Amino acid sequence: MNTILLLLIGIPLVEIYLFIKIGSEIGALNTISLIFITAFIGVVYARYEGFNTLRTGMSQLVKNELPIYEIVSGAALAFAALLLILPGFATDLLGFLIIFPPTRKLMLKNISKNYKKENQKKNEFINGEFEDIDEKNDKEL
Repeated sequence: MNTILLLLIGIPLVEIYLFIKIGSEIGALNTISLIFITAFIGVVYARYEGFNTLRTGMSQLVKNELPIYEIVSGAALAFAALLLILPGFATDLLGFLIIFPPTRKLMLKNISKNYKKENQKKNEFINGEFEDIDEKNDKEL
């Protein structure tokens, strides 16, 4: 809950700060134009990468392989496109990092490592013996 609240407050504050700083350097009209240009370029490139991911996934299905990376990559591309549509420079930077395949692979690799570590900790088993109490009660009656 605290992380979500921090993100809901922190992201707009960072974006407003960047709008003010960049707007004072290059002007208001150029700042607004830059926001629209990055959104347009980002969505077009996300669409291109999405089709590449879809093509790779289909070729893996033809080979009878499960396209796990392509599914996760497609979801990451959809999230990146959303970040690029949102007005702001920090969200655009994160969106572009997710869209480019080398950085996307790096991010997904780090996330999967963390996920595997958490799952290995959760999947510990405890050995023990048990006794069915209901069967003893039925025999005594």
